[in-house]
Amino acid sequence: MAISALLVSEAACLVIHSSQIPVIELFKDATPFVKNILLLNSEGKRVAVKYFSDDWPTNSAKLAFEKFVFTKTQKTNARTEAEIAMFENNIVVYRFIQDLHFFVTGGDDENELALAAVLQGFYDAVTLLLRGNVDQREALENLDLIYLCLDEIVDGGMILETDGNMIAGKVATHSIDEGSPLSEQTITQAWAAAREHLTRSLLR
Repeated sequence: MAISALLVSEAACLVIHSSQIPVIELFKDATPFVKNILLLNSEGKRVAVKYFSDDWPTNSAKLAFEKFVFTKTQKTNARTEAEIAMFENNIVVYRFIQDLHFFVTGGDDENELALAAVLQGFYDAVTLLLRGNVDQREALENLDLIYLCLDEIVDGGMILETDGNMIAGKVATHSIDEGSPLSEQTITQAWAAAREHLTRSLLR
């Protein structure tokens, strides 16, 4: 009986703490690598982009890739949920909202679910930090927050975090520390959502 109780206790601890394991540890066997994260407007122009691969060594090569994926996806219906496509030996996961187009790119042998999780985390964090007003105007006015999101999600191509609530909470913390003009309402919303997510995780 004591042994059974101990095993149950250990299993409970594993469930409780599993949500706190960094994403990179969960995927360490597959070691997914993100090549780039793109946020483009409805004309395919840059809003915020970050590259982690040398596949596009020059700025002109990067711009050409951005134009290519935008042209190939602009007529798809990726507004209700993310879609996945293969372009130039790369897997591209993408989703649109208002006049913004979100893209995450990985190699053709990458874990599609991992790339989709990165896209969803970026999408959710931006939505939260912009207080639901996700459009080009709001994005440009809060570009520093968007780049902070990218820093929290991926480092050197390796995935750090994919939970939008946690990402937004960390961005809010950085903004407070650095004296960024992030509104009190946004900070409160970000931290409230992060706390709620953590509480749900611990109670599972």
